[in-house]
Amino acid sequence: MLSVHGLAPGLHYGAQGYLGRLEFNTVKTNIHNWNEARRDPNGEILIFRPDANAARMRRSAAFVSMPEVPEEIFLESVHLAVRRNAEYVCPHEVEGSLYIRPFQFGSSAQIGLEPPDEFLFCVFVQPHIGFHGRGSIKALVLDDFDRAATRGSGAVKVGGNYAPVIRWTAEARKKGYNVLLHVDSQTQTEIDEFSTSGFIGIQEGDRETVVVIANSKAAIESITADSAAKIAVELGWRVEKRTVKLAELPTFTEVLAAGTASGLAPVSCIHRKSTNETFHFLPGGPAYEKLWGRLKSIQNGMAVDNFGWCHKLLE
Repeated sequence: MLSVHGLAPGLHYGAQGYLGRLEFNTVKTNIHNWNEARRDPNGEILIFRPDANAARMRRSAAFVSMPEVPEEIFLESVHLAVRRNAEYVCPHEVEGSLYIRPFQFGSSAQIGLEPPDEFLFCVFVQPHIGFHGRGSIKALVLDDFDRAATRGSGAVKVGGNYAPVIRWTAEARKKGYNVLLHVDSQTQTEIDEFSTSGFIGIQEGDRETVVVIANSKAAIESITADSAAKIAVELGWRVEKRTVKLAELPTFTEVLAAGTASGLAPVSCIHRKSTNETFHFLPGGPAYEKLWGRLKSIQNGMAVDNFGWCHKLLE
């Protein structure tokens, strides 16, 4: 529990930044002959790409005029939080992880619109399962509200990007949609991202598989999407990180939502109310199975980590 002054700019002016989950899982020691387990005789705890998360936290902090937390302090804090809560990490055979929420905000009391004198950096943890569960999801294009402008704050993890979307998400869920799809504010023709994750489209041809990752200046650079892209290259697939038009949706055989809290989630359909169009995709298709299977195996220590993504919890 935190004690925060009521005039903290993190509460009033949005001087705050955060991250989603850094993946923590257990791994059976007999897989890689890792015998330094401390949580129990059968497993040890891994962190997924903490250095990439530290870098994203620094970018977000700098964007809202906060000092950047050095990577060494960031990693030490994350390891400390997990060590003190290691009992809540799921056993290897149970699907789940420990959600890690690094958070930074201006904490000094002030009224003036200027950088705060004091800041607080903290790390919270919580047991967690996939954000969207294990099934496919349905998405609704948000036509009536622009989450972020092209040259705005959409590319960083700050609280002001998300609170205005909550009511739109609630309305969409009443209509049976799990997530929103945001488009560019200028033309409403280009895909930014899903409200909880990045956009990945799969084009399955006779001779090759193409993985298309939406690259928008108004969207977060998804670490999960980047991981999927690297795995796709390893599989011999072609990867394109570029602007994606809404008009391209019919060309995708599969669509995936890629996020820290959601993992890789297959999207079964995307509906746009303004044009009364619904685009259908193969849920849980072959590309999803290969990408998610490989990514999950690396995170769980079931496959060799050729990328150096998994970091063992420091004792």
